[in-house]
Amino acid sequence: MTLRKRLHTPEEIAGAIEQMANAILKDCRSVNCQDYAFVGIYQQGVPLAERLCDAIERLTKTRPPMAKLDISLYRDDFGQRSALPLIRETIIPFDVNEMRIILVDDVLSTGRTIRAALDALTDYGRPDVIRLAVLVDRRNPEFPIRADYVGFDCNPPADHKIAVRFDAEDPIENGIFEVEWE
Repeated sequence: MTLRKRLHTPEEIAGAIEQMANAILKDCRSVNCQDYAFVGIYQQGVPLAERLCDAIERLTKTRPPMAKLDISLYRDDFGQRSALPLIRETIIPFDVNEMRIILVDDVLSTGRTIRAALDALTDYGRPDVIRLAVLVDRRNPEFPIRADYVGFDCNPPADHKIAVRFDAEDPIENGIFEVEWE
């Protein structure tokens, strides 16, 4: 039996996303950077990146470019899984060279996903700077990776799973953030 505990309301999550967008804008302005773009990691990093772009567009009336990155073939457990990974199309509609990239994922846990994303992203070019935005930071990385923009810190026991769901069709469920355990 899987138990679930909802940690934050959709309104709290929307507020955290707005704060993250403001922090990103502040950092970009402080280094006088006009060329920045978002790269969402499939699966849940993509809808979070879209929401960050929406928030920035509301604040600045300009929408930053956004890409979608599949890291399936870059994972260090690629050959160890029993099922074949679902490969999605990586879509990067801009030149990443000399661009300030905001890499986006829902949860930073061990850092393995981010390590794979860095490998995948640098196959497309050499960004000027890469920053990491996550909705939830579990604060227990196995790799020396940290998030630059964080919505929530959460440190449940290792056997607990953090689940973030973005459902565009249902505003009540839009951005549910839960801890699951058995």
